[in-house]
Amino acid sequence: MIRIPDARIDQLLAEDVPGIDLTTEALGIGERSGRMECFTRQGCVLAGGSVAARVMERLGAAVESRTEDGARLGAGDVFLTVRGTAAQLHMGWKLALNLCDRLSGVATATRAMVDTAHAANPDCQVLTTRKSLPGARDLLTLAVMAGGAWPHRLGLSETVLVFAQHVAFLGGLDGLLARLPAMRAACVEKRILVEAAPDEALVLARGASGRPLVDGIQLDKVPSDELGPLVRELRAIDPRLILIAAGSISEQNAGAHAATGVDGLATTAPLNAAPIDMSVRMHAMGRGARTDEPTDADR
Repeated sequence: MIRIPDARIDQLLAEDVPGIDLTTEALGIGERSGRMECFTRQGCVLAGGSVAARVMERLGAAVESRTEDGARLGAGDVFLTVRGTAAQLHMGWKLALNLCDRLSGVATATRAMVDTAHAANPDCQVLTTRKSLPGARDLLTLAVMAGGAWPHRLGLSETVLVFAQHVAFLGGLDGLLARLPAMRAACVEKRILVEAAPDEALVLARGASGRPLVDGIQLDKVPSDELGPLVRELRAIDPRLILIAAGSISEQNAGAHAATGVDGLATTAPLNAAPIDMSVRMHAMGRGARTDEPTDADR
């Protein structure tokens, strides 16, 4: 479960409803009672329904039914039903739907990659990177976890991961090798991982005394046919090494990379998934009226 505080819900609402819903107020329908059903036109893995329900409750509406995030939906399935006034429903419906269609797109793409990777190697985890839209990491993390993956890193304060951009300030690999003992002494409770090219990975794994200088190695953009032999060589040096494949990992090549025996696939691909085609139906209670509200894609 990802903690989404009330202040975050209010922030999302304030962007879309800075003051009043001018259209609903001008029509004079704000106090009328109604019910809203959110449904999908495409099969998908649902994500964002929990946040959408919070949005509607924050506005004072009552959630009658909700499908859990991570559930698989078929075309036509209703995943959220809400009762309230027309003012409450119309203030929240677009935000609720936008959250669900976009986050469900991410969750669906994530689930497809996870299934592909696990079919080749059940022990290989899909790890989504922090190369995502700033300000949306909490929501995207919710989506990738609903899809069965894990976040690679939630922020710079979480793990030690050395990139070539860091090594540039140390004068190259030799400078990094000289610094690693002090880094390990300073970060006594943290694992140390380094992104490295194949030849650098072997140097880091062997170390000065035949023991690895790091806890894990991230192998960037190594083709799967080259990655397999490299993983076997690194495992022979120390089977405890954490090995992550990164760079251009997609659903199409996830299985081949997972089959090499790496522990994880670091990927950005699911975060860029297209939204799912979703919509809402509004019912005016007691009047028999009903309207189908199209999504933006239909307009």
